[in-house]
Amino acid sequence: MNKSSSQVLKRITINPEQCGGRPCIRGMRIRVMDVLELLANGLTPLQILEELPDLEAEDITAALLFASRRLDHPVLAA
Repeated sequence: MNKSSSQVLKRITINPEQCGGRPCIRGMRIRVMDVLELLANGLTPLQILEELPDLEAEDITAALLFASRRLDHPVLAA
């Protein structure tokens, strides 16, 4: 992971006392999953920023990067 990726990922926080320990954006109660679901439902990043004014464009990038890192696991076959 390069330095800029690690800086972006610092926007993702996980607190067991908040949102059931699910990954959130910068300690807010906006979950990474919320951002991903809005994108999956066809909203553009600009529309998401209008819908969730506490977010910044870098937060959307961080959510996508976080999700891609979580999914990039090798699958071991038995």
